[in-house]
Amino acid sequence: MERGVSRRTLIGGSLSAAAALGVASPARARPARLTAEAATPYGRVRGRRQDGIVKFLGVPYATPPLGKLRFQAPQPLRPWRGVRDAVDFPNPAFQVAGGEMGPDGNGRMPAPSEDCLYLNIWTPAVDGRRRPVMFYNHGGGYMIGSGSATGQDGTRLAKLYDVVVVESNHRLGLLGYLYLGSGYAANQGMQDILAALRWTAENIEHFGGDPDNIMVWGESGGGAKTAAVYTMPSAAKLFHKASIESAAPLRFPTRDGAVARADRTLHLLGLTRRDVRKLHDIPAARLLEVQVSEAANGVAPWGDPDPVLPGFGAFVDGRIIPRHPFADGAAPWSAGKPLMLGTTRDETVFFSLFGPPDIFRIDDAGLRSRLSGTYQGAELDRIIAVFRRSRPQATPAQLYFAITTSPIRRDAIRIAEAKVAQRRAPVYMYQLAYPDPTVVPGTDFPLGSPHASDIPLKFANTASTRPAGERGTARHMSALWAGFARDSRPNAPGVPRWPAYTRKDRATMWIDATCRIVNDPDQSERLYWEKPA
Repeated sequence: MERGVSRRTLIGGSLSAAAALGVASPARARPARLTAEAATPYGRVRGRRQDGIVKFLGVPYATPPLGKLRFQAPQPLRPWRGVRDAVDFPNPAFQVAGGEMGPDGNGRMPAPSEDCLYLNIWTPAVDGRRRPVMFYNHGGGYMIGSGSATGQDGTRLAKLYDVVVVESNHRLGLLGYLYLGSGYAANQGMQDILAALRWTAENIEHFGGDPDNIMVWGESGGGAKTAAVYTMPSAAKLFHKASIESAAPLRFPTRDGAVARADRTLHLLGLTRRDVRKLHDIPAARLLEVQVSEAANGVAPWGDPDPVLPGFGAFVDGRIIPRHPFADGAAPWSAGKPLMLGTTRDETVFFSLFGPPDIFRIDDAGLRSRLSGTYQGAELDRIIAVFRRSRPQATPAQLYFAITTSPIRRDAIRIAEAKVAQRRAPVYMYQLAYPDPTVVPGTDFPLGSPHASDIPLKFANTASTRPAGERGTARHMSALWAGFARDSRPNAPGVPRWPAYTRKDRATMWIDATCRIVNDPDQSERLYWEKPA
């Protein structure tokens, strides 16, 4: 990519994970050879044949959560007569304008809406076969995103590997996670995902999928949602394996924190607990204004949340999510479910792409200054020394991103260790290490493997114009994920056998144009977090 390309183009071309596509159009007749139909208990749906597969786009899985259903658990669908068109992408959940489109949005995404409980299905054929099902939770930190994003389009996965891909839209932010107590739902956004997963388990055999072989997976905020599904007792019978990517939520906020957030939200709206019913009539745009004003109090989707005043996202409510995901060990009801998890090599590079490029040119003094908000004194000296010894050729900027990425990887390792301790099902650890040579505009700093760069790779959506190394990495990564979906073991042609993770060997798949197994990568960095200061 040329040096002079804009940062927006850079992010859109290399990190297309956030982009999203259009919305359902009114039902209309289509030539039979261009469509396919499937039956559900609620009525028939019509999808379109395109790109060598069948796409069912905008299939409803619950009643729209409008009016008095706002802040309630998703309600069952009502049957319809005739055949319902499912040929265009559905509305994204209500969110900040542009958030559903991402940096390479193509202009076809409709306006976000509260009427958002729809899913998309990409299937090789509606033929009664029982193919592996890959149920993906989109990212966006519980605040933005869509199950129709271009980087995570399921077409190529379905076509190349004979799998069925399912992605849902579900409530986000304040509308998905405001906790109003008695008479209202907790974790309504996660309950939407549960409803979509239940719909999938009950109906996917009509779309060429196997209800007895469902993989739940997701990246970033979608990884946190996947960890929540792994922790929900009511989801245990609905899926069979999971993959948590670029997210390591050891714990979620507590119900006390969610109550405090709700009280704060009501105060900002000029309401008290006695006025809760008025929330049904407040325009969603006004609720979004309050959500945005509170965004500074949110938390990263992979980190330990503020237990006092969390942002809007999954929390331990005692029933839907009865416990922390992994802080106290892995959930016993998911003990028999194999797990994949890992990170990109350079996660935090992504979060500096949206500001001035100064961070990519820092010197040693700048490194210390940037880290001083988190580490001070001897601790600051020690962490810089450990990482400098581990990466002797790294520039100060590269050290900064390695150090700030490290806590995410640290917590992913803790999740793997919690899973190993159950001694029931294997856990597989990876790092995406493909070094994208594209430079950040205005600098000589190469992207490397930043947060979200895995999405188009594992969906096999890398453009033919991208470097050969990236296309090779995409072939490996997408095949490994599809292999895990098929038989619970991540295997692919031309890739070394991937051993399960153990505390002895700590085998980690190094995903690149040439994949390899690395035992205990960056050992000294891992040990830094285990030793007392």
